[in-house]
Amino acid sequence: MVPRRLAAALGATALLVLALSSAAQAETPVLAPAAPEAEGFSSAKIAALNEAMHRAVDQGEVAGISTMLARHGKVVNFDAYGKQSIATGAPMTRDTIFRMYSQTKPLTAAAMMVLFEQGKWKLDEPVTDFIPEFAKLKVMTGLDGNGQPILEDPKHPPTMRELMTHSAGFGYGLRSDDYVDKQFQTQGVLRSNGLQAMVDKIATIPLLYQPGTKWSYSAAVDIQGYVVEKLSGQTFGEFLQTHLFRPLGMNDTGFVVPMDKAPRLAGVYVKNEQTGNKLFEITPQLSPMVQDFTKPPLLESGGGGSVSTIDDYARFCQMILNHGELDGVRVLSPASVAQIETNALEPTAMSDPAPDGRPAIGSDALGFGMNVMVFKDPAKIGSPVGAGTITWGGAAGTWFWIDPKNDLFFLGMIQRFSGGNAGMEALILPSQKLVYSALDDPAK
Repeated sequence: MVPRRLAAALGATALLVLALSSAAQAETPVLAPAAPEAEGFSSAKIAALNEAMHRAVDQGEVAGISTMLARHGKVVNFDAYGKQSIATGAPMTRDTIFRMYSQTKPLTAAAMMVLFEQGKWKLDEPVTDFIPEFAKLKVMTGLDGNGQPILEDPKHPPTMRELMTHSAGFGYGLRSDDYVDKQFQTQGVLRSNGLQAMVDKIATIPLLYQPGTKWSYSAAVDIQGYVVEKLSGQTFGEFLQTHLFRPLGMNDTGFVVPMDKAPRLAGVYVKNEQTGNKLFEITPQLSPMVQDFTKPPLLESGGGGSVSTIDDYARFCQMILNHGELDGVRVLSPASVAQIETNALEPTAMSDPAPDGRPAIGSDALGFGMNVMVFKDPAKIGSPVGAGTITWGGAAGTWFWIDPKNDLFFLGMIQRFSGGNAGMEALILPSQKLVYSALDDPAK
């Protein structure tokens, strides 16, 4: 028989272990719900929004979709529809884990602004102050008769402002019709064994253009992850956990999915002529685009390597709307949030025109802040969002916008690579129009 005192001690120990285990598996705290009418929305029109998003599932364009709309810090609509996995039949749920791809970039901006507040870097400092490996970078002006690059010196080293706004001149490896992006692909830049190896490779590849003269989507945000490591002395993932994810209660966000959470990771799909226009799941064994998140990555990618849930990312969005604070925890100063949301492109920098005639980034319609696009004049792009709204998305179909003018944010999440009738691009503008048509009382 166990003595009473020992039994009590064992019971207390068991309770402590249980408490510690529960803390380790802590669920993400959620934003408070509210009736749509309480925050100025029409319930009937919110239902029309949900029906429109469901249509993409019903028509076989996506396996499942999850959306969230919040105003004044309250969730007025959460909706999950369809499946997170066709293979298992698991439904899309509130705690489904999504591959965020480039929607990781705004998280990296927040990490960089923590260091900005600490005085570790300034907007117009040369990137070479932090990455001396880039001191010998050249700019490509064309190809000679042998297909080799014609190079010239940069008129100035890329600055931190340019690094934060995709105007520094770096390539990305997304295209196959230019020398620089081919080098990113051939050298496997974004598959490097660590951020230092990535930087060493980028240092050997010329810039696409003179720094500050053009907006061009690039590896700049992955380079920012390296800067975070250099300035903080922590790995990039550790820094994000310490300064962003843990303070905000983003308990399912990071670069690895623990095995006990792996069943919640949504499948990612493609639909095209090669798949007979049916949804086909892409696995890590089939494509390097799909990482095995149950294993630590070779490279913690600030440009596209995170996973998250809709409630986790909602807490990040609400922190931004609250000028850097959530639930009494301050992550950023109001000035840093304002910097993220403010167009920081030089007047000379502009993207190539969009193929469908939409205004370019850098025009009077669209600007670019710290790793996010900024709506300067939404009417010129046919969007109903408020001026000053920030937005970005991920390659597998996650998107968001944060509208400070109307004190709201919206999150949409699917897991399907673009193309066809219901890729991310086909859902963004309809979701915007339906959200604002449902906002019957903006003054509320």
